[in-house]
Amino acid sequence: MSSKPSGPGARPAGEPVALPADWAATPLTVVMPTYNEAGNLPGMAEALMALPLPGLRLLVVDDSSPDGTGEIAEEHVRRFGPERMGVLHRAGKEGLGRAYAAGMQQAVADGAHYVLQMDADGSHPAAKVPEMLGVALATGAAVTLGSRYVQGGTLSEAWGVHRRLLSRWANAYAGTILGTRVRDITGGFNLWREDALRAIDLASVDSAGYSFQVEMKYRALRRGFGVMEVPIHFEDRTVGESKMNLMVQLESVTMPWKLRARSRR
Repeated sequence: MSSKPSGPGARPAGEPVALPADWAATPLTVVMPTYNEAGNLPGMAEALMALPLPGLRLLVVDDSSPDGTGEIAEEHVRRFGPERMGVLHRAGKEGLGRAYAAGMQQAVADGAHYVLQMDADGSHPAAKVPEMLGVALATGAAVTLGSRYVQGGTLSEAWGVHRRLLSRWANAYAGTILGTRVRDITGGFNLWREDALRAIDLASVDSAGYSFQVEMKYRALRRGFGVMEVPIHFEDRTVGESKMNLMVQLESVTMPWKLRARSRR
């Protein structure tokens, strides 16, 4: 079940919510997969490190980017210190889902109480991270989503009509097949409590691509974990190229049916 929290969601997009000191110090790891994101990573790292969250740590999961993203990440580790940032280097590109699973497993093993999925392309607003953490702590939600499709959520004006309709259809498609009430089940800006990630068993997640987002939320709902949705503005990337391809799209179409069939066995 999902709902729109009231209160700080009405703040300007660039103004982070101020949390109580003990909440702000909560061990939170942002897991950020990268592949050829050299033009985006420095700005994202700066934005996250500037947040009033002393408990935040950034873990970059780089799939041997040819453009040197992994090396740039290491430079920022030296700048901010290993207690604030780390890099998980992987041998090659295996898909967004695999990268997230590896990073989230590492974050939980390192002691994070909450783990946030966040894209490196600038589409997810860093200023919303404190609010999402505050909602999670205030409500006890195991999963807090940065949602494009609850009241107050918006999309980049750069998105054309076709892309908007496709995104809406994908959410309706997966939600209908799986019988969920989550408004943004395909979204990738998701905050997880560590016990939910342990219960889901990341090592057993099948999805390699974007359908990872759907599979993870569905597994959480099936296990009875509470979900909240916080409205965000979703921006289009301005640097680099999307990683969406035909194989990823096909997996996204078939995965909801696989999950539904598996749940009925």
